[in-house]
Amino acid sequence: MSPSIRDLQLTQVGAGSRSLSSTAVRDDDSADVEEGTWLLEPSDHGDDNSGTIKEGMRRIQVSVTGMTCAACSNSVEGALRSITGVSSASVALLQNRADIVFDPILVKDEDIKNAIEDAGFEAEILPETSSAGPAGAKPRGTLVGQFTIGGMTCAACVNSVEGILRTLPGVKRAVVALATSLGEVEYDPTIISKDDIVNAIEDAGFEASLVQSSEQDKIILGVAGVFNELDVQLLQGILSSLKGVRQFCFDRTSGELEVLFDPEVVSSRSLVDGVEGGSNGKFKLHVMNPYARMTTKDVEETSNMFQLFTSSLFLSIPVFLIRVVCPHIPLLDAFLLWRCGPFSMGDWLKWALVSVIQFVVGKRFYIAAWRALRNGSTNMDVLVALGTSAAYFYSVGALLYGALTGFWSPTYFETSSMLITFVLLGKYLECLAKGKTSDAIKKLVELAPSTALLVVKDKGGNIIGERELDTLLIQPGDTLKVLPGAKLPADGVVVWGSSYVNESMVTGESAPVLKEVDSPVIGGTINLHGALHIKATKVGSEAVLSQIISLVETAQMSKAPIQKFADFVASIFVPTVVTLALFTLLGWYVGGVVGAYPDQWLPENGNHFVFALMFSISVVVIACPCALGLATPTAVMVATGVGANNGVLIKGGDALERAQKVKYVIFDKTGTLTQGKAKVTTAKVFSVMDLGEFLTLVASAEQQRIHQFCMAS
Repeated sequence: MSPSIRDLQLTQVGAGSRSLSSTAVRDDDSADVEEGTWLLEPSDHGDDNSGTIKEGMRRIQVSVTGMTCAACSNSVEGALRSITGVSSASVALLQNRADIVFDPILVKDEDIKNAIEDAGFEAEILPETSSAGPAGAKPRGTLVGQFTIGGMTCAACVNSVEGILRTLPGVKRAVVALATSLGEVEYDPTIISKDDIVNAIEDAGFEASLVQSSEQDKIILGVAGVFNELDVQLLQGILSSLKGVRQFCFDRTSGELEVLFDPEVVSSRSLVDGVEGGSNGKFKLHVMNPYARMTTKDVEETSNMFQLFTSSLFLSIPVFLIRVVCPHIPLLDAFLLWRCGPFSMGDWLKWALVSVIQFVVGKRFYIAAWRALRNGSTNMDVLVALGTSAAYFYSVGALLYGALTGFWSPTYFETSSMLITFVLLGKYLECLAKGKTSDAIKKLVELAPSTALLVVKDKGGNIIGERELDTLLIQPGDTLKVLPGAKLPADGVVVWGSSYVNESMVTGESAPVLKEVDSPVIGGTINLHGALHIKATKVGSEAVLSQIISLVETAQMSKAPIQKFADFVASIFVPTVVTLALFTLLGWYVGGVVGAYPDQWLPENGNHFVFALMFSISVVVIACPCALGLATPTAVMVATGVGANNGVLIKGGDALERAQKVKYVIFDKTGTLTQGKAKVTTAKVFSVMDLGEFLTLVASAEQQRIHQFCMAS
């Protein structure tokens, strides 16, 4: 099966991807180091002046997440140096890395990771670079990919997918989130590929899709200007002639172009420029944002579920009226009792309507139930399929038995139709809830501008013009122009101009920050007054905004400790319910046979088996809309989303669960407690001057000022 490329974001995990600064810093000055501290080279380390580690010692690098200021880095350093066997430790705040030299006999890698996590931060041991191999070769490491997984309906499905992924060779870690329909997989690309992972998920009966990697070897573009087959052939011809293009696929329905290319030969921007230039401007290309595509997919899923619900409701209402209302209307009752062949007209109508609901509208339940049973597990869809099928096939059997023997038992077609309708209503509300939980990610993505102004220079470095390009096509080293009032498109350094920038979206401080030449800037922040030229230094997954989004995504995918218990209960829930339903059927049937309850309890023309079957179906039906597997992840999603909207980044469900024990909260900045906007509350004039005239003069005097009080409303 050839999987389609969907919403996957891969991040290379490994050392050596960025060079380290060689700025020397003494240990006794570490408390005064500003937030621009860089990681020390081995030759600069205070405890290892020779540039090599002592015999028997080992050096590793650890990725540390969650540091926000110099105090955080000092805290991590203190935690590391307190470990017996650690010779030296230095922490780089901006790179989020720690460099540790230790005695492997006394200290294990896991001890270092645990010490950092006990200090309140997240840690990950980076793979060591190998001295062997050709110069410039990339170190072997793992990739972390996010896959969209469709078809999951409950916690049992999540457990099934996670179990399948974790058994794959080369997969180090796999976490699946039901609320976001996402799976995060860490794997060794030398053992297993992305396509193998997608195929494994699809072979299990679920839908899986992925997008591009951090190496930018895949890109998805939206193409405008393709109207007919000739345009498609022209586009294919241009792509075939471009060097470095390995494979491409164009979908005329969606207008999406998927391109697999060699990043060593052609860049994504060169690819876009080549297509637009080769068509003489006929085609206009833009990079498809993965988050926007995921939002579109969520909307489509919600719309599809609403259509299924309305269809089922439209067909179920006549079934309900035939059973409950029509018998009280003589004319309609006579029509429904009219014999048409072996059955009455009412039976024909109910059978036809419910068959459409059961096997057309409710087809998704049978498909999902088969997936689960094929993988040796059970889920909520098994209960729905079992309960509705029991009611439907019993009713069909009752009709056929009555036609053959003349003994007519009551039918329960409306039980099947109404059950499917109510379950679909629950699924639709679930889709709405899942869509709202991702609002935080959407708002964070919207902080970054969609386009940027690239300053075009000649070979001599002279500015020869400007061009607008997609933000996702910005490359390190590009010079970008930022106009007053515009958002900065990337992280970088100011190379020309002076202005104040509002960085409250990152720092929480409302006061604008003066930016001059050589000042660092953060993508997504707002340029207030003057024009700036910045040199892009960090783009893509290395940008601050991308790291914040990644942190929120990781938090939303994390599982709270209580969820592990919920997952365990969900894994045995369905077998338990089915067992109870069988005991209920057996108990009521045997009880009726031995006379444990009077025959007056039986429905008209009914028998003990039918009576017991109705109770058994009731047990299954009541258990169907089980929110056990979705309640905890949805709560975590909403909490982390609300926190992100208010500038609070929550690390995940574990932090939320422990937050109930918090008794005191200490704030170190007043800016985190205030709105950050000065406001005029009262204006008084202590002279004969008119208040309106006074306010006019004040406004005129402060019109060109940029002080916080001058901008008060």
